[in-house]
Amino acid sequence: MPDRLGITGGVDTHADTHVAAAVDDRGAVLGTASFDATAAGYASLLAWLNSYGPVSRVGVEGTGSWGSGLARHLTNRGVDVREVIRPNRQTRRRYGKSDNADAVAAARAVLSGQANGRPRGNTGVVECLRLLKVARRSAIKQRTMVANQIHGLVTTSPENLRATLRGLTLRRIVGVVSRYRPGPINEPTAAAKLALKTLGRRHQHLTEEIRTLDVEIQTLVDQAAPPELLDMCGVGPQTAADLLITIGSNPDRVSKESSLAALCGTSPVDMSSGNQQRHRLNRGGDRQANAALYRIAIVRLRYHQPTRQYADRRTREGLTKPEIIRCLKRYIAKEIWEQLARQKHTTNPT
Repeated sequence: MPDRLGITGGVDTHADTHVAAAVDDRGAVLGTASFDATAAGYASLLAWLNSYGPVSRVGVEGTGSWGSGLARHLTNRGVDVREVIRPNRQTRRRYGKSDNADAVAAARAVLSGQANGRPRGNTGVVECLRLLKVARRSAIKQRTMVANQIHGLVTTSPENLRATLRGLTLRRIVGVVSRYRPGPINEPTAAAKLALKTLGRRHQHLTEEIRTLDVEIQTLVDQAAPPELLDMCGVGPQTAADLLITIGSNPDRVSKESSLAALCGTSPVDMSSGNQQRHRLNRGGDRQANAALYRIAIVRLRYHQPTRQYADRRTREGLTKPEIIRCLKRYIAKEIWEQLARQKHTTNPT
């Protein structure tokens, strides 16, 4: 019979090399090969797959890390790329693990329909947002660590130095210690001044970094996000950026609001069995997007009157606050999807 589905490819990605496999429409392995993780290697991989016939789909493992370059290369050349998760651990224990076996498993997962998700687009404004958010997130963590170190040194510094800083806010402490002149480091007070001065200036430098990144993120969010999204109660530039990054530069891959809820980890997971009908909390999905929905819910519980009325009613029904927040996140995900769905008819956030 003719090959109606074409060739299905699977790729097990690594930092320096990618291992590809080609299977036919019955899942029979046609061949496996290894290619360099470079632009020339990507072109050779696609040419090798095409040597077996027209390529219908390619499953790539790690499209958000080592496979991002390959996924971008294939997508730009019109190949239908599907995101593949790592093989089942039980299968690995039974049959062992190798790069060739993982590539074949990726191809068969696409062929069977098990791996049917499209990878997140990493181009345009949304990709710029992702890169800036990575830098901002690390700067925030480092500044928090520096602030804790400053508080620790102030607590344990000599009493004559500690007395001048007692009762001051962190901002005042940073302003004072950054102007210290410790002099020769021959006693604990001078050493403490030098350490505090170093940490204070580091704190100021990180604060300036965060401000610079915030300005650029605000500009990009204004370009990519629909105005209705930013007008929603509880949605600010950083929250909107997290949501846009999760959806990617190809929002059409999120075809329905339940898909966005699952992508954000807010959709309940069915755990029914026999006579017991129940759901459990979804602990998957993008945790940054889940945290963004949580922040929106917390803000609305304080400042949004309809949300407060909803919380009061659910409390009377016996729900706890964490359960109410989970319900709110599900509703917020639906509201956000409706705003983004309107944008699909006008322009994509790229």
